[in-house]
Amino acid sequence: MTTGESLSTNYQRAFGKRIGFGARPALIMIDFVQAYFDPTCPLYAGVEGALASALRLQGAARRKGVPVIYTNVVYDRHGSNGGRFFQKSMVLQYFIAGSAMGAWPDALKVADDELVISKQYPSAFFGTSLASTLTVWGIDTLIHTGLSTSGCVRATCVDCCSHGFIPIVVRDAVGDRHPAPHEANLFDMDAKYGDVVSESEVIDYLNRIGGEA
Repeated sequence: MTTGESLSTNYQRAFGKRIGFGARPALIMIDFVQAYFDPTCPLYAGVEGALASALRLQGAARRKGVPVIYTNVVYDRHGSNGGRFFQKSMVLQYFIAGSAMGAWPDALKVADDELVISKQYPSAFFGTSLASTLTVWGIDTLIHTGLSTSGCVRATCVDCCSHGFIPIVVRDAVGDRHPAPHEANLFDMDAKYGDVVSESEVIDYLNRIGGEA
């Protein structure tokens, strides 16, 4: 059914509200692994710019004592802990434990005291301790960076909202293999689940807050 309105006008009437930033953020870097950066891998997505943005946010978060959390996807050698997701998506074979495609890219350095969550499904919340950990830390805002926008970033954003945390999605720091799903999912997340913002907005926010979480 069409109303004759533009998409933006139609959605603004129904979904135009902003949540805004909370008081105690954490930064999550979702699935920044080698598979997305190696042109020989079917998962290659040309998302080097998203990683560069996320690394700038990582530096800003560290300087302010804001927790940084990383996720990767890891399966046993038969993929038996991947369920229907592994059955559906044939590229997940590149995330079997020990695969070079599941390693961090050279530019991404994870500190010894930073949390890494290994998951088997799209959302960083599903089947993991993330929600409990954020609650214990007193976090109210989760800043999303990572790959891919239409997959694990979106799933994490929806579950973030469902668990009662404020989802902030950084447009510059998320990426996908094609602009169409990337833009469509940014639009939908911004409309219904969280706020899609620029890297500069997040840097300004982090510079206004700080302290150990």
